[in-house]
Amino acid sequence: MKIHFRQLINGSALFLISMSFIACNNTNTAMSPELSAKISADERLSTVSQKAEDLIKSGFNAGDGYSEVWIRDLNTFVEPACKVSDTEKLKDALLTFFKFQGTDGNIVDGYTAIKNANGGTFFFSELAPEFAAHKNTVETDQETSLIQAIYKYVTTTGDKDFLKEEIAGRSVQERMSDALNFLLKERYNEEYGLLWGATTADWGDVQPEHDWGVYIDSSSHFTIDIYDNAMFLIAIDNYINLVTDQNIKDMWAKTHKKIADNTRKHLWDEANQKFIPHIYLNGSPFPADFNENAIYYHGGTAVAIEAGLLSKEEIKTAYKKMQENVKAAGVQTIGLTMYPVYPNGFFKNPGMHEYGYQNGGDWTWFGGRMVQQLVANGFYDEAYEALSPMLDRVIKHNGFYEWWTPAGEPKKGSGMFRGSAGVLWKAIKMLEEKK
Repeated sequence: MKIHFRQLINGSALFLISMSFIACNNTNTAMSPELSAKISADERLSTVSQKAEDLIKSGFNAGDGYSEVWIRDLNTFVEPACKVSDTEKLKDALLTFFKFQGTDGNIVDGYTAIKNANGGTFFFSELAPEFAAHKNTVETDQETSLIQAIYKYVTTTGDKDFLKEEIAGRSVQERMSDALNFLLKERYNEEYGLLWGATTADWGDVQPEHDWGVYIDSSSHFTIDIYDNAMFLIAIDNYINLVTDQNIKDMWAKTHKKIADNTRKHLWDEANQKFIPHIYLNGSPFPADFNENAIYYHGGTAVAIEAGLLSKEEIKTAYKKMQENVKAAGVQTIGLTMYPVYPNGFFKNPGMHEYGYQNGGDWTWFGGRMVQQLVANGFYDEAYEALSPMLDRVIKHNGFYEWWTPAGEPKKGSGMFRGSAGVLWKAIKMLEEKK
């Protein structure tokens, strides 16, 4: 297991191309006339989608509380950005990630104007001298997020020539391949045949061992989880769908099958109809008597559905369990990160207290993705039911907040979190298309 840091990166690229999300395949299930009429009459849908477009067209940074353009965030609002933003600027935003790509193929988390590079570890590139970049090394979703974002851009705009754009002599498509191969070379565990990262709470990017918790070091506990591997499956699928060379398609199809099979084999708990939180590779950071498998990961499960890892019956069971967790936790939506939560003190980062931030906060950013997958798999009534309280919050508080407390209080300062706006926009459009 190796992590490579470079203070000066001379663009080597990666490009991520993905086939349509497996769970987003069209279903033949018809929406009932009653629900169709209800959706047509619900003005909240147009109100929130318009608010989302107004926010997204104003920039590509994560929100007004953040100066950075982060790839995991941008990935979730690329589609509405293609509609309401300057697509040339969007292309530049995506290409900038390749300008910081490491020679090993790794992709940074995000970049910001160089004037904001104060504190922390930053990377600099001769290809983008006006920016400084950073990489959270505990997570394993930067490369896959970029591939998915590019797939969305290409399929939404039809701009296949984007794949031929060159950065320092390598095309976007070649650089996408570099990024995928980085994961296989540097983040692949041979014993389980799956990707690894550091311990986090579900899809989160904060490890328990430090007050900040975003960089792997000697105290990190390495682990395999559902989120990282589901994101990899989606990215591989997207890449296969964009490339034309049949040999490349066949090669990555084999990798996709291996990762999917190993995910079900090692991470799926058949008896409890859930994904286990972690497979630890060098011990757990939590007390020996802590039953971590009691925790149900909402976000990772939603992404696993998107990756095509669950059957329709398992999806139905997952939604039922999420609703039960919402009731038990006393929160408002299935954006609930997980339930039960990690006890106070298990994470040194003070924001990771019980029902705080990524430890049981209510995130529309992931709840909206579950709504999308309910629609994609024909569960229209359930999707509308789950979406409704999310719409109410946006309208009541006039903003797309990053996360919410159980009582429905908006958190993280900014009411302009574009990730939340993007997933809600897409969920609304998907639902409206099924009327």
